[in-house]
Amino acid sequence: MKCIIAFIFFWTAFGVTADTENSDMTKSSVLTSDVIVSVDEWKVPFDDTRSRDPYVAPDGTVFFAGQRADYVGHFNPETEEFREFPLQDGAGPHTVVVADDGTVWYAGNRARHIGKMDPETGEITKFEMEDDHARDPHTFAFDKNGNIWFTAQGGNGVGYFNVSMGETHVIPVPTERARPYGIRMDPAKERPWIALFGTHKLATVDPETMELTEIDLPREDARPRRLDVTSDGTIWYGDYAKGKVGRYNPADGSFEEWDMPDGDDSRPYAVLADDDDRIWLGVSGPDPSKLVAFDTRSKEFVASQVIESASGSIRHMDFDERTNALWFGTDTGHIGRIVVN
Repeated sequence: MKCIIAFIFFWTAFGVTADTENSDMTKSSVLTSDVIVSVDEWKVPFDDTRSRDPYVAPDGTVFFAGQRADYVGHFNPETEEFREFPLQDGAGPHTVVVADDGTVWYAGNRARHIGKMDPETGEITKFEMEDDHARDPHTFAFDKNGNIWFTAQGGNGVGYFNVSMGETHVIPVPTERARPYGIRMDPAKERPWIALFGTHKLATVDPETMELTEIDLPREDARPRRLDVTSDGTIWYGDYAKGKVGRYNPADGSFEEWDMPDGDDSRPYAVLADDDDRIWLGVSGPDPSKLVAFDTRSKEFVASQVIESASGSIRHMDFDERTNALWFGTDTGHIGRIVVN
């Protein structure tokens, strides 16, 4: 593993800071379900270059990726202030996560590295992905020890990154052009689950043997893009191609699927389980996009909310259990929050 340490100096104490006094903050007045308490959207003041994949830090503030403008963003919900941390040109940050100690990790998707950032000092450490199957780190998931599992869509691989050692173990996906995309951890089994967007399959990795197993979905025309795991260990995915939400039970190998309210054109993208085991899906077919909630116990859709700023897609979400809030980004340069019951 080749490690390159670079120091980046930022304006205003290692960051470009902006408040929202001159930017837009929208509070929705139309709620479509008593599941939803409030909906807030904040305009990112830096640019309109796809602010995405927000992640709530231990202190309650939010980090996110500025994919097209090569920065890591930071938002304080209490003060409504934004900060911008520039990265190297061409980094193409795709995902940002924050460790328990506050360390920020980002996927250098277009520059074939995983980046570690100290937001206090401005120090960035880059870990290059030398294996071609990990050339474009895509989406991250922490295990219980704070190590990172990740997908590489173009590289057609799944990686395990040991954060203390700075070492990566890469597992090629047997199916060619499988496009490993969304990834989540099963906290009980401590194993990652992966959506193979280029084919009709899911995958999982045994963390002891590092063996990857592919699971065929019932329909060959299905294209799972993202997924999540509910508290009972069941895997839930969105079928981007055919507008369905699906359920896979690893215990008995069974599948169930339900049509999305917007039908074949729903294009479910982001998938997130909340603390009540409802599955939230970003519906990217309509313009603007919606967020809908599926109750995994009653097997019914129980909420639907148009996101006014979401022309394009809602790509990935994070759930903050402390505030019962879902956080999302939009292609039009907004960061949003939905508080739920």
